[in-house]
Amino acid sequence: MGSGQVTSSEPFDFQGKHVTVAGLGVSGVPAAKVLHGLGASVTVVNDGADERARAQAAELEALGITVRLGDGDTLPEGSELIVTAPGWKPDKPLFAAAEQAGVPVWGDVELAWRLRGPDAADWLAVTGTNGKTTTVQMLASILKAAGLRTAAVGNIGVSLLDAVLGEERYDVLAVELSSYQLHWAPSLRAHSATVLNLAPDHLDWHGSMEAYAADKGRIYEGNRVACVYNVADKATEDLVREADVEEGCRAVGFTLGTPGPSQLGVVEGLLVDRAFVEDRHKNAQELAEVGDVNPPAPHNIANALAAAALARAYGVPARAVRDGLRAFTPDAHRIAHVADVDGVAYVDDSKATNTHAAEASLAAYEPIVWIAGGLAKGATFDELVAKSAKRLRGAVLIGADRALIREALARHAPQVPVVDLDRTDTGAMRAAVQEARRLARAGDTVLLAPACASMDMFANYNKRGDAFADAVRELGSADG
Repeated sequence: MGSGQVTSSEPFDFQGKHVTVAGLGVSGVPAAKVLHGLGASVTVVNDGADERARAQAAELEALGITVRLGDGDTLPEGSELIVTAPGWKPDKPLFAAAEQAGVPVWGDVELAWRLRGPDAADWLAVTGTNGKTTTVQMLASILKAAGLRTAAVGNIGVSLLDAVLGEERYDVLAVELSSYQLHWAPSLRAHSATVLNLAPDHLDWHGSMEAYAADKGRIYEGNRVACVYNVADKATEDLVREADVEEGCRAVGFTLGTPGPSQLGVVEGLLVDRAFVEDRHKNAQELAEVGDVNPPAPHNIANALAAAALARAYGVPARAVRDGLRAFTPDAHRIAHVADVDGVAYVDDSKATNTHAAEASLAAYEPIVWIAGGLAKGATFDELVAKSAKRLRGAVLIGADRALIREALARHAPQVPVVDLDRTDTGAMRAAVQEARRLARAGDTVLLAPACASMDMFANYNKRGDAFADAVRELGSADG
């Protein structure tokens, strides 16, 4: 943590303060408006000067906010605080200049944390490489089932600034936090928090796996009631051990196996709690059935257990966990069953944009005809293929970096037939689904779990998933 960082969360008087907002966009524009409304003298700096940036700049300048387009590297004279968009890399010259001048740097999450009122809602916070959004949505559903006023906020849904400053009063917030946001949130102190899992991701931003893990681990700092970790992922438990928490805060594990004391887990098709019960060495509380989790894939059951642990840490009754999980519907393109055609299930997990997410998806089914490929973002596929090889009936590869997956399949699953589709036109996904159908037999699952980003062929993973679902429906209608 740089010497310029402020780690106390004392109220900050913005009246007349010179505040620099780094970056326009989703978080920068609202932050600039809020700070201006609090009486700060605000200057916004932005690297780009495209049409969108110029439109946003005009909107802010009409309010009396200074905007500098095309220069995000120079520290404006007199700056007393920088509020940065989460995506700005820590190695930018602007931040080096701030550190030299002793100017603190906050992200939008830190700003929201500092602006909470005296009777502010508690934060139950979730981070991890994969599963964050689903877990936060499950958690909000459970809290609602308990009759609490809540919302899923942060990296999804309602912006944290809106949640903190808006008219609506909340009892507790389910907060999704990215590693970027945590990096710039030095004084955040959650009621309870979880790191769901850790796998290499965003290393170009953080610089190393160690720095990435350390930023994720910040979510545990100052927790009051529970630090929830993944028993199957020792790195998450190590982060709990390293965290400086409040006296009495407990480490609570979640596991897909039988839980030990101070853990939540699975016993004979039931989600059970041995952490938040009387005499946890002898007793367990049934929370829900595995069938109450939608869909009941292993990694999604882990998400449900993490959400349940945070809710139980907040004092939610067991019944609300069951009711909340039953009421939860996952977002599109997250292991979504599209259709059955000729006894073959077609499943869309376009959201599996990295190898860790794809591995979890592949572990949920067998035998599988796997549709994969896209932009690898520096990823390697040997471990993923080696772990999943015995589940694969076949593979259909698409996208710019498909050769990397093809080579991993040749090394670790030479017996698996592979179709390499050398085309990136709009009909490529239809061709992939048709090839997958040819390889599949009744009882198989055709699984779109690309393990790669989508931008080589599609605008985003949603569009990729939509193309898959459209192609599957065409198969079904051609049969009908």
